[in-house]
Amino acid sequence: MALVPYALTRPFLFGMDPEAAHELTLRTLARTQHSVLNLAYRAPRVSDPVELAGLTFPNRVGLAAGLDKNARCIDGFAAMGFGFVEVGTVTPLPQSGNPKPRMFRLPKAQALINRLGFNNEGLAAFVANVRRSHLYQQRLAHPGNTPALLLGLNIGKNATTPIEHATNDYLACLDGVYPYADYVTVNISSPNTKNLRSLQNDDALDALLGAISQRREQLANQHGKRVPIFLKIAPDLDDAQVAVIAQTLKRYGQNTQGKVNNAWGVVATNTTLSRETVQGMTHAEEAGGLSGAPVLTMSNRVITKLRTALGPNFPIIGVGGIMSAQDAVSKVRAGANVVQIYSGLIYQGPKLVAQAAALIKLTF
Repeated sequence: MALVPYALTRPFLFGMDPEAAHELTLRTLARTQHSVLNLAYRAPRVSDPVELAGLTFPNRVGLAAGLDKNARCIDGFAAMGFGFVEVGTVTPLPQSGNPKPRMFRLPKAQALINRLGFNNEGLAAFVANVRRSHLYQQRLAHPGNTPALLLGLNIGKNATTPIEHATNDYLACLDGVYPYADYVTVNISSPNTKNLRSLQNDDALDALLGAISQRREQLANQHGKRVPIFLKIAPDLDDAQVAVIAQTLKRYGQNTQGKVNNAWGVVATNTTLSRETVQGMTHAEEAGGLSGAPVLTMSNRVITKLRTALGPNFPIIGVGGIMSAQDAVSKVRAGANVVQIYSGLIYQGPKLVAQAAALIKLTF
């Protein structure tokens, strides 16, 4: 059990500007993650291993990308009992993101709006932080051991890169993160980078996945391992758009006999542009992606459509709106193999990790 209940620290954090609270939390984790002070948030990891995309996930609850964009706090989040941690989104070059203020809380809806815009320190700093983590250092020291948890690295494009050249950014990031990742997530669904979501369209998506697939084969030969690649998509897609994405993924994610090849997966979903469920609330009309409780139903709808289209064995990571252990169970029932949390960690604290992992284990 964590020594400091989150209920005691949340009022202090919620009294601050959201982005300032976010940065304070990350600085605190970075400073304490390798010391006895991590007892303040450390929790036992629920053991509930599941095989997915050729990997063994220690349990079915992971950290979603976006909280730790620069991979500064891998070990801190690992201490909270996650089965897997995804960090990023990283871009080839450093960028400051969109002007502040760019994060907003909607407490009545247990929601957040952000328009951060892939603010990060760039690929070189990101990889250096991954290499510096105890998780990576332990793997170097004991290469044959089963890892304590899995690490996902999330990649994107720089805002200044024209959309027609976006593939170059993704390939540059893939080259950089590949040796250190258990899986790589290709983020084409953030609403805060101009035109990024257009990469979800049929021809653009096929071209991007084709280029990434070819580069991955080269990297697999170079590094002696095949790293699964997950595609992160939006919750705002209609049924026809989901069907197109599913068909494209199946072309790359199945072998010639129609069996899943464990090379590809999908993360469903990112934040939403919809404001239907938060109308009239303070900050509801701010530009950016809405996350938290209002996304649960939207995300689960997309997951259900994907599962139907992709079949029973295609890897799906479900994310969006998990604010309770029951929400996590609903996402697995919708068709996700494993789940991720982000806003739920902010509103409920680290206890949600073990609660969700334990209830999923009990239910399934």
